[in-house]
Amino acid sequence: MSDTSGIPRTLRRPRPLRRALLAVVSTLALAAGAATAASPSASASVPPPPSGWTQVFADDFNGAAGSGVNTSNWRYATGKGYPGGPANWGTGEIETMTSSTDNVSLDGNGNLRITPRRDGSGNWTSGRVETNRTDFQPPAGGKLRVESRIQVPNVTGAAAKGYWPAFWMLGAPYRGNYWNWPAVGELDIMENTQGNNTVFATMHCGTSPGGPCNETSGIGGSTTCQGTTCQAGFHTYRMEWDRSTSVEEIRFYLDGNNFHTVRANQVDATTWANATNHGYFVILNVAMGGGFPDAFGGGPDSGTQPGHSMLVDYVQVLTSGGGGTTPPPSGNRDAYGTIQAESYDGQSGVLTESTSDSGGGQNVGALANGDWLQFKGVDFGSNPARQFSARVASGAGAGVSGLVEVRLDSRGNAPIGSFAVGNTGGWQSWADDPGEHQQRDGHPSTST
Repeated sequence: MSDTSGIPRTLRRPRPLRRALLAVVSTLALAAGAATAASPSASASVPPPPSGWTQVFADDFNGAAGSGVNTSNWRYATGKGYPGGPANWGTGEIETMTSSTDNVSLDGNGNLRITPRRDGSGNWTSGRVETNRTDFQPPAGGKLRVESRIQVPNVTGAAAKGYWPAFWMLGAPYRGNYWNWPAVGELDIMENTQGNNTVFATMHCGTSPGGPCNETSGIGGSTTCQGTTCQAGFHTYRMEWDRSTSVEEIRFYLDGNNFHTVRANQVDATTWANATNHGYFVILNVAMGGGFPDAFGGGPDSGTQPGHSMLVDYVQVLTSGGGGTTPPPSGNRDAYGTIQAESYDGQSGVLTESTSDSGGGQNVGALANGDWLQFKGVDFGSNPARQFSARVASGAGAGVSGLVEVRLDSRGNAPIGSFAVGNTGGWQSWADDPGEHQQRDGHPSTST
């Protein structure tokens, strides 16, 4: 079989820092329904969508002073890093993130307040909140707009040394993995440091250090706040991810002015696909210290003043044009033909990469425990399907294998079949692997 066949293409673990290779079960879902979240009503502090745009998420941070964030929209990221992930959030920052209202709270005037604090022993705490949703991306042929109105901490000079407020996004495969940065993509819509009247926007991608995206710096641009400084007043920060142009591009704006653009043709196709073929989640935080402040003088130190808050008026996510997010109709994929692994409609924890199998193209890699691929609109027709096969490759050591399960309609359903993947002689040494099959509740097994 050529590289245009089946599910999955490879279970490659591209870097040695990742979880144990193939010794775990990966779940794959077919024809699972897509969850949709209701859009909250806009209030006075969230602008109405412009003509042609649809609001898919918004939070205006209205609520009682001293209360926490709406946990149906947001989750707190706490401690000094994600469980099992890099220390100090992977950036060298020194604070401990908390869910305490001392660090993260509403101010009673329609703003979220994230406040770094220092205790008597010199230890810093601050706050980091992330959207629960990880599916923010433009529809095919359309656009995504992510916007917030923010006043960065109103502190300058020596008192601001080490401050690092940010409004940014991470690729969905990072959640739960924590070792696949920067390949899965990062979009920094606003970063500021040291109390300077300068904001930065950056796309991170590829490999680190160096690579096609110049990591750890990324592909970045900067500008200054006009009228009032970034510290002295609110300004609007926006990212527009545009799939409607002949070359896909991601644009960054300050107060409606485009000051930085990253285009797909600035990097190779695989790097761009790995960074953009999935959803993203939104993050708001104020870090203290780390690589970014270090590049501008370091800190914090004894002269840094704690207690200066980043204020966030609203966060809004809009989409425009394209085919929307409606699942494709039944019959979009033929269960009795080939289903390209990298053509998935949804995923968690996976990447794509170039393949050396006959025909070229891409394969799916980096499956680990709990990772999944979702393929919608699979047509099984009227005849029961009783066999499936997958095109796989593995360079795992002798005796190391993993089980891939195939499920219908929901990832929570019992598997209708599975196949084990062991060493095939190398990460690009392809082999056909037949599945184990069974009939459940009158539904046919899958064929790929």
